[in-house]
Amino acid sequence: MSTKILIPYYSAYGHIYEMVQAVAEGAQGAGDVEVKLVKIPEFEGVKQAMSAQPPYVEAQEAQGDIPEATHDDLRWADGIIWGIPTRYGSMPAQMKQYLDSAGSLWMNGELEGKATAVVTSTGSIHGGQETTALTTFVPLMHFGMIYVGLPYGENPEQLSTEGIGGSPYSASTVAGTDGSRTPADVELTMAARLGARVAKVAGALKNV
Repeated sequence: MSTKILIPYYSAYGHIYEMVQAVAEGAQGAGDVEVKLVKIPEFEGVKQAMSAQPPYVEAQEAQGDIPEATHDDLRWADGIIWGIPTRYGSMPAQMKQYLDSAGSLWMNGELEGKATAVVTSTGSIHGGQETTALTTFVPLMHFGMIYVGLPYGENPEQLSTEGIGGSPYSASTVAGTDGSRTPADVELTMAARLGARVAKVAGALKNV
């Protein structure tokens, strides 16, 4: 039976969307794996406020065919990889609301024992890539999930003084302070490796 990997993500300007596509490719290349990509709903107020901002509008249109995340998606998955941009060093309110609304899954232990990981982005290398992953770790532990990191041994790109994403805690990208930078090849490579790693761990846990 296929290992089922869910990738719920929120992406205002498309950086996380591009990263999670690499995650999906990596997961699909890890064997008998079924991948589902779902987006976290946008707040109506944000939609209205950003309706005159072409980069935002274009990014949302590019994601138009992606279905919105539901709680049943979380139940379906054997492993979950979250695409979470940074807001002041932690997850955005859109993602927090989605997790907060999943109290019944927590109460019934429906996510316990599932492999999980995080992909994130920031405007700069000091913008909170590591803190976003680490603070996201906390609610995922409350759900009883098993966190999968991005080890140095598989990702030598992290041993760099260049301004790229990637840490032992998550795959990540640097969007640039004006959002104009797109994910670098090395960042997409590390994201794909994380997808494969989670798929392998989720499959092993499923068969325990």
